[in-house]
Order: sequence, then structure tokens, then C-alpha cells
Amino acid sequence: MEVFEAMETCRAIRYFKADPVDQALIDKVLYAATRAPSPGNTQGWDFVVVTDPQLRSRLGEGIASVMAPVVEQATLAFGGAEGQVDKVQRRMLEGALNLAKRLEEIPVHILVCGRAVYPPDNPDESFVWSAVYPATQNILVAARALGLGTCLTTYQRAAEPFIREVLDIPDDVYIGAYLPMGWPDIGFGPLARKPVETFVHSNGW
Repeated sequence: MEVFEAMETCRAIRYFKADPVDQALIDKVLYAATRAPSPGNTQGWDFVVVTDPQLRSRLGEGIASVMAPVVEQATLAFGGAEGQVDKVQRRMLEGALNLAKRLEEIPVHILVCGRAVYPPDNPDESFVWSAVYPATQNILVAARALGLGTCLTTYQRAAEPFIREVLDIPDDVYIGAYLPMGWPDIGFGPLARKPVETFVHSNGW
């Protein structure tokens, strides 16, 4: 798939089929992740790939238990005390809740992680993210090009101690993104974005 088509149709997928994903495709997505830039080419990323059904079940159960109230709270935040959420936000929140509740059925979970390794003489946490998030974006676009769905979640913010315990992630490793990946049960399509000129400041602010 041409790269601009992949980027323009790389929707966050929150509805998945339970069909397995071939290991060769997982490897290809991870290869793409490691083509991303990183500070000083330190490549300070790590990827925790979860395909084991028992681990997915444990993660799904634990994450769903904390995400349901988070989504309910977000509904109120978007819509006020009456919870009147516009159609776009409601669709997103319903999808987020569905994703959390059915996480164990999604065949691949990828956690994009990293350590503070740059600068080598005085590592700074801020540089962790400048490695982790380009790698994450490469995963999203590569998966889309292969017909796979993904969704960039921050489940680790709501359930980090639990996720660390289940996956035995060391304390000095930062978790940047939690990406469910599989075959989409909903269509890809053009992204809803504001016009480019909304964000561009030519030759100064």
C-alpha cells in the first residue's frame, strides 16, 4: 500500500475479529517499528508482544475492570452532568469500552517500551519518548498497510502496576503505548482531521 494511503486511512480500530495473526506479519510490523528514528540512533526501545491466550485473558480482565469507570467518567467530562455526548465522541467512547471489554479476544497485544539511555553520560527521560513514539507510529502505519487494525491506547496509565506484574516489566522500563492488533471487524476509512492550514505557521508563528 502506498504510504500516504496508509496514513490517510489509519483509523483507530476498536472492534476486532478473533482470527489469529500470522507470526510473519507480526515480525514485519516490528521490523517497521525498528526503522524509526531515535536520539543519537540509540534505539532505546523494547517491545513486549503478547499472543498467549492465558496472558491476554488476565490482561483483558484486569484492564476492563479499571477502564469501565474511566470511560464513564470521560462520558461525563465530554457531555457534562447529563452525559449528553455528541455522536463522534459517543462512538469513540463506546468503541473504547468495547475494546477494553473484549481485549482478551484480540490476538496480538504490543507494548512499546523504552529505557532512558540518552545522552549516554546523563540519560534523560524526555528522550525515551522521542524513541518510543516514532516506533509506535511506524507500527500503526505498517499494520494498516498489511490490512491489520491497531489502536494506540494508554491502558498502562490506568492499570500500570497490574500490567507490569502480569508481564514482569522491570521498574526502569517506561511503557509508552499499549497497542491491540488484529484483523479489523470494522472498516478503515478517511480520518477526520481539521484542514492542514489550521496548524501551519509559515516563516514564524
